[in-house]
Amino acid sequence: MIKKDDKHKEHPEDLNSKKHESREEKKKEDTAKKEIETLKAEADKFRNSLLRKAAEFENYKKRTETEIAGYLKYASENVVRQLLPVYDDINRSIESVEKGETKDFETLKQGVLLIYDKFRNVLLQEGLEEIDILGKEFDVNTCDALLQVPRKDVPPHTVVDVAEKGYKLKDKVIRFAKVIVSAEPENKQENKND
Repeated sequence: MIKKDDKHKEHPEDLNSKKHESREEKKKEDTAKKEIETLKAEADKFRNSLLRKAAEFENYKKRTETEIAGYLKYASENVVRQLLPVYDDINRSIESVEKGETKDFETLKQGVLLIYDKFRNVLLQEGLEEIDILGKEFDVNTCDALLQVPRKDVPPHTVVDVAEKGYKLKDKVIRFAKVIVSAEPENKQENKND
């Protein structure tokens, strides 16, 4: 029979197993704490790395924006540098005429033609190309029609006159040619309406 007092007493076996369980739980807690510490340290490391990369990217963006702004600001530098000798030649020609040194029209004409050739060569080197449309079929991608004139000697929709030349820079039209286009003669148009 079990006595009342025996019920509340702990047996030595129970004490050992509780101590053992308590040690195991403490070990698990310590291991979990160490894992948490390790994970926190790793998270901090990744967070710092991310912040550094974000800062590096912001610096890269700013540097790139500055470089692009510089390129845009000085994009025309090469062309202007090439045009300066042409500008100087024009100034010398004007000074020569104003001083009365150039009295001969033919000499002046030759000088102007030389300057024109120099200027044209600069533009050609930069990729400028004149749109050759005279005598060809009207093309809305390169021309603006100012008016149509009835013509019997050419087919309808043919460019018969160029009021203002058009130009391409490399493959892009930068100025449309302003042209006069042929139309069918009026007597043909009247016959079609009848």
